[in-house]
Amino acid sequence: MPEDRKAAAKVEPLRKTRPCPECGKPSNREHYPFCSNRCREVDLSRWLTGSYAIPVADDETKADYPDEEN
Repeated sequence: MPEDRKAAAKVEPLRKTRPCPECGKPSNREHYPFCSNRCREVDLSRWLTGSYAIPVADDETKADYPDEEN
C-alpha cells in the first residue's frame, strides 16, 4: 500500500466525544473527558480542596447498610 493511501486512511477515535463535565463543550482527545486543560485543572482543584468527598462512617461496625438484614 503506498504511503499516500496510509496517510489518507480514516482513523476512528477511541472514544466518542461527550460533553465536558465542567462546561458542557464537546470533549477533546488530549484532555478526555474534559474539553481543555483549564476544565481538567478546575476539576483537579475541586478534588484537592475536598469539594468532592465520599461519605464514610466514623465507626465501620456502626455503619448502616440498607441491604443487610439484622
